[in-house]
Amino acid sequence: MNAPGQLAALRSMMLKEVRQTVRDPRLAVMLVVGPLLQLTLLGFAVNLDIEHVPTVVADQDRSAESRAMVREITAGDAFDLAFATPDAEHAMAAVTHGEAPVALILPRGLAEDLDSGKATALQVLVDGGEPNRAVIAQNALSAYAIGHSLQLARQRLSARAAALERAPRLPTTTVVPRVFYNPTLDSQIYFVPGVAATLLMTIILAVTAMGIAREKEVGTLEQVLVTPIAPSILVLGKSLPYAGLGLLDLALVITAGAVVFDVPLRGPLSLLALGGVLYLLSTVGLGLLVGTLARTQQQAFMIAFMVILPAIILSGFMTPVANMPPWLQPFTAFDPMRHFVEILRAVLLKGATFTDIAPQLTALAGIGTVLFASAIRSLHRSLA
Repeated sequence: MNAPGQLAALRSMMLKEVRQTVRDPRLAVMLVVGPLLQLTLLGFAVNLDIEHVPTVVADQDRSAESRAMVREITAGDAFDLAFATPDAEHAMAAVTHGEAPVALILPRGLAEDLDSGKATALQVLVDGGEPNRAVIAQNALSAYAIGHSLQLARQRLSARAAALERAPRLPTTTVVPRVFYNPTLDSQIYFVPGVAATLLMTIILAVTAMGIAREKEVGTLEQVLVTPIAPSILVLGKSLPYAGLGLLDLALVITAGAVVFDVPLRGPLSLLALGGVLYLLSTVGLGLLVGTLARTQQQAFMIAFMVILPAIILSGFMTPVANMPPWLQPFTAFDPMRHFVEILRAVLLKGATFTDIAPQLTALAGIGTVLFASAIRSLHRSLA
C-alpha cells in the first residue's frame, strides 16, 4: 500500500476508535470524568500531615507545673487531649485497645524534681501500628521536652546572674530553616503530581489493553489483520486516539490540582506537554502490548493490574526511590511512571527547565520506543 493509502488507513483506524469511544458512554465517563473524581478523592485521602493526634494524659503529679505542661503540649495543632486519667495503667490500656494512639504519663514528684534541679523523665506510650504518626508524635514530644528544659535552664541562669549582680550570659544556637518549593510542607502538593501519573497509567493502559482484547473476542481484529494495513499503521491508529484522550486527562488533572489543591505551576507548560506525550507513548505502548498478549478482556485486565501495581510501588509516588533496598533501585529505571512523577514534581514545584529533566525525558522516549516496537512485533506474529 502506498503512502496516501497508508495515511487514509491510519485516518480510518483513528476515526473507528473515536466512534467506538463516543458510542460507549461508560467508556467516555471513565476516560474524562473518572480522572477528575479519582484525583479529588485520592488528593484528599492521601495526606501524610499528622495533626490533632488524640492523646491520653495520666497526670500522677497533679501539680501546677504538670498542668501547665499538659496545656502547653495540647495547645498547638499536634496533639488533642482525648481524656485525662490519674492512672498510668488506664492510659496504657487506652493505647492497647486503640482508644488513642498516644499516652503521656507525668510521674509523681515532677514539680519537686524540677524545682530542685533533678533530672526527671516523662513517659510516652505510642501505638507503632502507624509508624509515620508514631515517629512524628515521638519527635514532637521530644522537641517539647528539650525546649522546656532549655527554658528552665535559662530561667535559672538568669536568676543566678541577677543574684550575683551580673548580666546573664546565655549562649544559644538558633536554627533558621529555609524550605524551598513547598514552604508550608503540605503533603498534598507533593502527592497530587504522583496521583496524576498514577491515574494516567491506570486508565490509559487498562482501556487500551481491553480495547485490543475486545476486538480479539469479537473477531474484528482478525478481519483487520488480513487487510493490507501495515502493523505499524494499525498500532498508530489504535494508539493515537487514546494518547489524545490521555493528554486531555492530563490537562484536566493539572488544572484540577491547581484549583482544588493549590498545586503551583512554576515551570513551562510546554515541558509538561512534552513529558506527557512521552509518558503516554510508554503507557499506550504497554497497553497495546498487553492487549496483543491477552486473549480475552478478563486476561487483559488481570495482566494490566499485575503491571500497574508494581509500577506504582516502584515509581517513588509514595516512598522515595532512595529509601528502597539497593538491589531494587536499578529496576525503577525501567518504570515510566517513576520518570513522569519526577518530571511533574520538577516542573510544577521547582520550575525545572529542559536541561533539568532531560534524563527523564530520554528515559521515557527509550522505554516508549521499545514498548511500541514490541507491540508491532507481537502483531507481526499474529499475522504469521
